[in-house]
Amino acid sequence: MILRIMKSEKNVTVHDLASRLYVCEATIRRDLTAMQRMGVVRRSHGGALIAEAADEISMFVRMNVNAKEKEAVAANALPHIPDFKSLFIDSSSTALALAQRLDLAGKTVVTNNLQTALSLSRMEDINLIILGGNITLSSVSITGSWTARQLQSFSFDLMLASCASIRKRTAFEKTLDQREIKQVAYENSAVRVLLADSTKINARAGIYIFGNLSEFDLIVCDKIPPEHAEDFEGLPVVAS
Repeated sequence: MILRIMKSEKNVTVHDLASRLYVCEATIRRDLTAMQRMGVVRRSHGGALIAEAADEISMFVRMNVNAKEKEAVAANALPHIPDFKSLFIDSSSTALALAQRLDLAGKTVVTNNLQTALSLSRMEDINLIILGGNITLSSVSITGSWTARQLQSFSFDLMLASCASIRKRTAFEKTLDQREIKQVAYENSAVRVLLADSTKINARAGIYIFGNLSEFDLIVCDKIPPEHAEDFEGLPVVAS
């Protein structure tokens, strides 16, 4: 709720947030301190400013946002994932939700996300590779031209990716860096699966085109709002 307010107003005070959210100021200060560690806000005297990179919200936050929808996407996708030996997972929390359900023993998994790598490293017999490059604190991801060049050295059986939004049969990203990484992985993958919870459908987020929906082998959602069903007609979609 704090993030939602700050994305609208950019600059807020502790007193104002406490009044609006009906909590004490000490609670707000603790939350703002935690959000600053995640790279989402910058503390100021008596309040906070939204961070420049806040559009790339920390995965630690994103894992808990629309969690039920993401779990539904993962459950819908699981029966439709083909056999694979190599896998690229992007920096999305939705892709991680699915990856955690897969049997990755004996598989080679490549990711550009620190939290994804940390989570999957607990699995036994997984050949896990994390790409090098510039670390973006807010999204806990690794991007940049060097990262993209490393991806050119791989050929994946499967790609699991999400996006910032879906509008008019097109998937969008918020940053050029994330778009570049996903484009290279897409071009080097035999099967491409796009995962998107229903809150991303027709959302006004992202201006950089990741790809046309018709270019993906599978599109998985938790559900498709009836008013947007027409946008998915004729596409390989799985949804509840």
